[in-house]
Parts: sequence; structure tokens; C-alpha cells
Amino acid sequence: MSSSNSKSTSVPEAKEAMNRFKQEVASELGINLKEGYNGDLTSKEAGSIGGEMVKQMIMKQEEQMSGK
Repeated sequence: MSSSNSKSTSVPEAKEAMNRFKQEVASELGINLKEGYNGDLTSKEAGSIGGEMVKQMIMKQEEQMSGK
């Protein structure tokens, strides 16, 4: 059985890029996201950040696949 950590990233630069992306999305949504622990966020706020991140990533991938 593998002991991989779901929070580990094989490419350190990718982790930093995802953190910047998360900060940008939170800012766009008007949610104050702090460095480190954000346990004071509501489930709705946290979910809206993750959902918007996925939405934007899918849109970007679709643009790349369509050649735009």
C-alpha cells in the first residue's frame, strides 16, 4: 500500500502556481483567503473557490483543445 499524501505535489512550482490561482479566484469572488489555515471559511465559501477553480481550468483546457 502506498503512503502518498494527497497534499503533496511532485512539482514544487505547480504547488505554488495552484496557491496563486486559489488566491486569485478567492479575490475574484470577494473571499478573504489568508496564507496557511483558513478554517474560518464557511463550506459555501470554500466550495465556491474550488468550484470556480475547476470551472476556469476546464474552460482553459477546452480553449486549448479547440485551438483558440
